[in-house]
Amino acid sequence: MVTTIDDLVERAREGVHRPRAREAYQARLDGALLVDIRPAAQRAAEGEIPGALIIERNVLEWRLDPTGSHRIPEARGYDVEVIVVCSEGYASSLAAASLRELGLHRATDLDGGFVGWAAAGLPTRQGGRGLADEPRQER
Repeated sequence: MVTTIDDLVERAREGVHRPRAREAYQARLDGALLVDIRPAAQRAAEGEIPGALIIERNVLEWRLDPTGSHRIPEARGYDVEVIVVCSEGYASSLAAASLRELGLHRATDLDGGFVGWAAAGLPTRQGGRGLADEPRQER
């Protein structure tokens, strides 16, 4: 039997609450980590969410594993609430499932992704600049 990508995404979402944009915005205000996994080119084209951590997909597990040697300071334990963001909410479902396999039991993803966030009228900024560049304009 062959497993399709649709099967994998469906399995990744089973039994998981996926917040929509406004709920994720409030969760971030309440201390959740909003983690943008989109590649730089996609963030440059679509924009960014102010305050989101940018951790590209290829290093996500290494940065958020609380016991890993390459973790970020925010990866302080297995109870951290993590909301993963991609463009439309598909790759982020797979990424969040991977984080749950590492023991981050509160990992989920943004239903609708960045596109849904922007459509909800929540804060965004132009993407594509490095950290050393001037502050980005919020839309």
